[in-house]
Amino acid sequence: MPYPRHRVARGLLALSLATCGLFTAGVSPSAASPGSGPTAVVAMGDSYISGEAGRWKGNSLTTTGGRDGTDRAWTGTAYDPSRVYGTTAANGCHRSDSSEVRSAGAIADAVINLACSGATTQNVFRASNGGVAYKGEAPQADQLATIARSHDVRTIVLSVGGNDLGFADIIRNCATDYIVWYSYCHDDQQVAVDAKIDGVMANVGKSVDEIRAVMSAAGYASSQYRVILQSYPSPIPRGADNRYSESGWTRTNTGGCPFWNKDSDWARDSLVPQIANRLKAVAAAKGAQFLDLRDMLQGREVCAKSSKLVSSTVPASGTTSEWARWIDQNETQGPIQENVHPNYYGQQALGRCLSLIHAQPTGNYSCRNTAGAGTSGMYLTGL
Repeated sequence: MPYPRHRVARGLLALSLATCGLFTAGVSPSAASPGSGPTAVVAMGDSYISGEAGRWKGNSLTTTGGRDGTDRAWTGTAYDPSRVYGTTAANGCHRSDSSEVRSAGAIADAVINLACSGATTQNVFRASNGGVAYKGEAPQADQLATIARSHDVRTIVLSVGGNDLGFADIIRNCATDYIVWYSYCHDDQQVAVDAKIDGVMANVGKSVDEIRAVMSAAGYASSQYRVILQSYPSPIPRGADNRYSESGWTRTNTGGCPFWNKDSDWARDSLVPQIANRLKAVAAAKGAQFLDLRDMLQGREVCAKSSKLVSSTVPASGTTSEWARWIDQNETQGPIQENVHPNYYGQQALGRCLSLIHAQPTGNYSCRNTAGAGTSGMYLTGL
């Protein structure tokens, strides 16, 4: 059934960009020198790599039961988010069982997720260098120090900076301008982004420096591991690719994508590329590989014409369903922090991207999906 406009607006006021992390394989208490011990790939940063929204296999308007098979937290009698997020369902880090490193396949003996929903660059830094604990957990670089001693860490994948930029505020403000004020957001939001972005990118660079400092202190040479810095995908399509009319309330109440065409185009063709290009420059300056995800959800975004809502007659599928969580339905379908993140299918696709770049020891790449194919159809293009 459609959702009342007031519910969407109320939920938007609380929207928070999520970001998470957890150990997905046990950490041995015995110390290992670089090049010995179980190999490991470690995810660090925010919700776009922690696994936020991994609970959902597409989006459905059904608010009860298993929501047409989209809700992986449904037990048959109740909702148990720990089925997807494990112990981090409680602290909100939301490290899902389908997160990028968990979906990448057998790329190491251990895949370890330290990312946490909502994390900023300060939550990555070491405590001794300005790092801040978050959601009851030590700064991620300090957690990495423990991993680096017990495992042979080969790859560290980092997604961070979106929360520093206020990505959640941008989404909330743009949606509110559509629902409440009937005005555009791209002009004033671009000014806000431009005012912050230099400082944010400096802190992303410091995050890479912090990772390298931890690895050096654990005895690793720079040639013994690599850092992959990744960008963000756009969760909403261009205006022309939206399957719902710009007028009326279907974008809000049915599709869960309450944005004007001009604002959608700005987000897809200006904001997301701006962030990606700046992150690419940071990666180059810090000697990291870069994984460009700006086009990763093309055609799979919320409300995209080439994707469908799940219903009693349209089953959840990686080939037809949306790969991102919509806005907002928080009052009936889980916490609002899951909104506008890659869902179960999106995370499987991200995992495929990671496995592909992991097989490329050097070089920068863009990862895209194949139209009409499932998550296994992801492919890399050299930059």
